[in-house]
Amino acid sequence: MAVAPILLRMVASSVSLAASAGQHIRRIMKTGHLEVIDKGINDPQTEADRVAQQHIIGSLIRQYPKATIIGEEDLDPNDISPELFSSDSSEDVLKLKCHEKIHSIKEEDVVVWVDPLDGTREFAQGFTDHVTVLIGFAFEGKPIAGIIHQPYYKNSESRLGRTLYGIVGIGTYGFTYTTPPNDRCIVISTKSRISQVITDSINAMKPDKVLHVGGAGYKTVLLLEGAADVYLYASKGTKKWDTCACEALVETIGGKLTDVFGNHMQYHKTVEHINEFGVLATMQNHDRYVSRIPISVRNTFSKI
Repeated sequence: MAVAPILLRMVASSVSLAASAGQHIRRIMKTGHLEVIDKGINDPQTEADRVAQQHIIGSLIRQYPKATIIGEEDLDPNDISPELFSSDSSEDVLKLKCHEKIHSIKEEDVVVWVDPLDGTREFAQGFTDHVTVLIGFAFEGKPIAGIIHQPYYKNSESRLGRTLYGIVGIGTYGFTYTTPPNDRCIVISTKSRISQVITDSINAMKPDKVLHVGGAGYKTVLLLEGAADVYLYASKGTKKWDTCACEALVETIGGKLTDVFGNHMQYHKTVEHINEFGVLATMQNHDRYVSRIPISVRNTFSKI
């Protein structure tokens, strides 16, 4: 049997790691000992963040040492307990048929962006539905594959957890996208970082409804499932590990994820981690929503 391309092997490993990271997150939540520390203003970190990152990044570095792997938490990737290492892979991913571009990608060309627990603030507050594990893959500065795992998703077998993943040019898996009505506008935005600029931007979208939820991953899931039409965060604050996986999934099924000016983010290994000009994601009519961003908001960003 032919060996699968390196990117496919990395995605297969990461699909498995995202799901097992979800198990670690649920286990730690059950203990009640989250051991929360503050990394900065409105930026908590829990034991679940730390363990999930050590599990994912520690395992990936050992298997794919030539790749660039960047995680949210400032932890030593070599500081991993033996029980946190895993070399499991998703057989379903390894069976996927790849186009020529995937075959040509080398391990050292891949940049992996990892958010081991997206929605930490909501996790600490008990809003577990908002929690996701994000693993995004970039090639030549652009997202090429993405994984979103929901540790607390209740599936039909009454078990917890599901994994959504996609590879650009191949397809998406783990969910079904339903095209929403073209004349509807449901906006998703931040749950905890409301400002006048964000409020003005939301109102400019002329929404029928606004959903305030936590986590870039959870917002993207709602978009992917057709439960919302616009994911808007008109402020700097999200990072590349928040958006790489999300952009890959959105773009794979024909949507767009950009900054509020309509420009795509870059995901090179040397790029600044922060998304300076916000996030705007849609599954259709993207240019229309970009054009609705108020001049006052655009001016605010231009002064950063």
